Amino acid sequence: MKILIVTDAWHPQVNGVVRTLERLQVEATRQGANIEFLTPDRYATAPLPFYPEIRMALASPPAIGAAIKASNPDIVHISTEGPLGWLARHWAIENKRPFTTCYHTRYPQYISARIPIPEAFTYRVLRHFHNASAVTMVATPSLQQELATQGFTRMRIWSRGVDSDLFRPRPEASIDLPKPIHLCVARIAVEKNLEAFLSLDLPGSKVIVGDGPDRPLLQSRYPDAHFLGARFGEDLATLYSAADVFVFPSKTETFGLVMLEALASGVPVAAFPVSGLIQELAQHGCAATHHDLGLAAREALALSPAKCRDFALSFTHARSTRQFLDNVASVIDQPLTLAA
Repeated sequence: MKILIVTDAWHPQVNGVVRTLERLQVEATRQGANIEFLTPDRYATAPLPFYPEIRMALASPPAIGAAIKASNPDIVHISTEGPLGWLARHWAIENKRPFTTCYHTRYPQYISARIPIPEAFTYRVLRHFHNASAVTMVATPSLQQELATQGFTRMRIWSRGVDSDLFRPRPEASIDLPKPIHLCVARIAVEKNLEAFLSLDLPGSKVIVGDGPDRPLLQSRYPDAHFLGARFGEDLATLYSAADVFVFPSKTETFGLVMLEALASGVPVAAFPVSGLIQELAQHGCAATHHDLGLAAREALALSPAKCRDFALSFTHARSTRQFLDNVASVIDQPLTLAA
């Protein structure tokens, strides 16, 4: 089976979507499938408003059609709702080819956090985009239920995996700061709700790993916090395992891959009680959730690192890839039918 994944999120971006797609390709090859990517690096680009480091492809419908035909895939999977995603969607509908999509990002909440566009309007646009697909993949059952209330149809679960060999407990790891270490790994942008973490009065140290447009502002506003910048690979994994609590202040994630990385490292999570993976973590005793995030952080200190690790081990890349491939294979031979 040959799959062409169309994605507007690609290098040099560093985020959960890009990392998920890269690992998906590696694991899919092991499972006998062939994945190719259609990404912005093939075209001229322009900066995205508010995120100039993110470049949007300036491609034409004929160019995208030619690229898809040259790939000759069994099916097209559209990963993002950017320019490439919309053009690939147009091609598939025009050629009566079934395709799949994935709801990675809560754009209604992200957009309304920056500009006064009602969430209802953005949901309407996204519903139009995704309901044309044969399957829309979502990361958790709670997200599936949430989107169903917004009129999304034909959804299936595609969970995520974590590299439990890289992200593992390292007893020797340490950060030369007062303990306990409260760690947050995130893009430093308004939608991540980082001030909810940075404004807390917590014992020990608050550490932020990541970069983004709001870093200069937050670093000047919260001089008591430690901003370490973006970290990768062994360096990032070591920082995780040196933490005592992973604080996750976002209320808008569809999954939260960083939480799995923390858990695999034996680090419990503190978060707000919102829908998604966080609900599962709380039910399994791997996370403390409360509307008072500071209280959740203190309660998380008492949770079992071993239980956190055991929970993360069930989220393998092999299982995640099998879900994706099954979702795609189930619709390859279906005629294109647009939802009402």
